[in-house]
Amino acid sequence: MEIPFCGLEELLRVEEELITHICHRLAERAKGQLETLGRDPAHLARIEPPFQRLTYDEAVEILQGLGIEIEWGEDLTWTHERALSERFEEPFFVTHFPKTAKAFYHKPDPRRPEVTLSADLLAPEGYGEITGGGERIDDYKTLLARIEEEGLDPADYQWYLDLRRYGTVQHAGFGLGVERMVMWVCKLEHIRDAIAFPRLVRRRPYP
Repeated sequence: MEIPFCGLEELLRVEEELITHICHRLAERAKGQLETLGRDPAHLARIEPPFQRLTYDEAVEILQGLGIEIEWGEDLTWTHERALSERFEEPFFVTHFPKTAKAFYHKPDPRRPEVTLSADLLAPEGYGEITGGGERIDDYKTLLARIEEEGLDPADYQWYLDLRRYGTVQHAGFGLGVERMVMWVCKLEHIRDAIAFPRLVRRRPYP
């Protein structure tokens, strides 16, 4: 999802409303199926925005306090996400990731340029990330500088740069991991159980 005339704060509200809507509708319309899978529909029905927020700095501090090795600037791995999300009963955001942990197109925070206007939404109970996104760089020179800073060839991104060169607006977006969302809602033990046709060691994609 990409939204014009949208900053990080507006984006987080859209994410909260989307996840809340999904949870409430499932609690209402799939009560029996959820109970069969071991998920209490009432738990989903209780989810309401605003979701709790942690900055990346706070997340690193929590993880280090748990004795988990992580240095500032690293992206959060599955192990990190699981340790964090085991401490929560409802979805929560981790915001303002360092530039080193996010793609070049994430907009640096004007108040603190070493971090970005980004956010991951983590599901509780150890399930981890279900959405990732943030505000995008809308200035041509800033975007070009970030591409070069990452050691990428600007020629490979000429079409993307042209979107800024010939006019753009403030915008932000995120991606939803549908299988991860299903895994959490349905209390599944492995993500392959949320995929219609998973690639497995003993299953070849074609005869």
